[in-house]
Amino acid sequence: MPFTDVLKRVATLPAGSAILYVLLSPEVEGIPQDEDTALAALHASASAPIFSYSDAYLGKGIVGGPLISSDEQGRETVSVAVRLLSGEHASDIRMPPIALGKPEFDWRELRRWNIRESDLPPGSMILFREPSAWERYRWQIVTITVVLVLEAALIVTLLHERRRRRIAEMNAHQGMAELAHMNRRATVGELSASIAHELNQPLSAILHNSEAAQSMLLTASPDLSELTDIMSDIERDDRRAGEVIRRLRSLLSKTPSETHEVDLNGVVREVFEFVAPQAAAYQVTLSTSLALRPLVVSGDWVQLQQVILNLVMNGMEAVRNAASGQRKITGRTMLIDGASAEVAIEDSGPGIPPDKAQQIFEPFFTTKDTGMGMGLSIARTIVASHRGRIWAANRREGGALLRFTVPLAKTERDAVQPAANQTDSAVGGSRVSGGFDNAQFDTASRDLAFGRVGN
Repeated sequence: MPFTDVLKRVATLPAGSAILYVLLSPEVEGIPQDEDTALAALHASASAPIFSYSDAYLGKGIVGGPLISSDEQGRETVSVAVRLLSGEHASDIRMPPIALGKPEFDWRELRRWNIRESDLPPGSMILFREPSAWERYRWQIVTITVVLVLEAALIVTLLHERRRRRIAEMNAHQGMAELAHMNRRATVGELSASIAHELNQPLSAILHNSEAAQSMLLTASPDLSELTDIMSDIERDDRRAGEVIRRLRSLLSKTPSETHEVDLNGVVREVFEFVAPQAAAYQVTLSTSLALRPLVVSGDWVQLQQVILNLVMNGMEAVRNAASGQRKITGRTMLIDGASAEVAIEDSGPGIPPDKAQQIFEPFFTTKDTGMGMGLSIARTIVASHRGRIWAANRREGGALLRFTVPLAKTERDAVQPAANQTDSAVGGSRVSGGFDNAQFDTASRDLAFGRVGN
């Protein structure tokens, strides 16, 4: 039949059929001149597996099986031809039949026709097997796997170290908070006598005014105007005592730090008012020179109060041995470049020993016999947590100068412009005249160059 009909026929074979390919006659109508092309067309149209007798067709579309070796067949043919050319008569040549070889199969055809390898004859050889991904990319897979395992181990290690670091930071923060609270309590202990005196004054005044009011009420015609004045005095003294207690509770509080917008001028002013009785007992003159406009920063009022309180208490300790009338502590605030607020506490004491200049902010370093050595270290930690810096210097005219800066709150930075600082007020009866002398502070800072602490 024509080759086109053969292709149609093999495309519609019933289930369970097989095709045995032997040879295509050249006389068949429509057959390609190239046998490989004809076999490829037959293979493309076949609806059943193709088998043959020669391994010459293996890999060109047949499934395989026990096949005659085309190489052996060629060798035997050449041998007969040589014998004939040598003069032997054809009838004298007897060649044994070529036996079928070991079963060989095309792995691709087995997959196409869903033939299981377990169904093949024992000892079969499977050719044209496509290597698996593992066989093809073994070293690449091993390398990638090792890299992924190392990366995973590194990530796990980093996450573990990050967790340990965060726990350590939390413990350190908690420990510093506890230490700061102890420092505040110790400071309040030092001020206890002055606090008691400051509380005793308004309480005594309230008692005397109450006794006077009771005496007036026992008269036949009490002076109501005088009674009104007495009640006003009692209310004023009560508010004064309440304010002392409020400040004391604020310092002794153990609440978590909370960030709010804080006016540094107000913090400095409150600290100086709080320590005024202690300063009076030591005959120390306190004064402030505050910026004219509010210096609003984002921070914790109690923590910033503690920083300033530590600096002031250190200054008071430093001037205790100075001559009477020369014991002075001044607190100043100023605006820096429209972006930061600076607080400076200067005293008239002996200053900072040059050999101790680099140590005063270190933990447990103290020049006092009864000091813990944690005041300035805590101050440094608090300032750093407010994204600021703190440093110290000796004043040219004598005494120490400790300064710290913290950035203004964003709303304040957007609104403020650098402005000249002006004198605001004085505490303890001594007012500072004139504005803040930048040249004086810059010179004092250079007198004892100090490494900046914090961010």
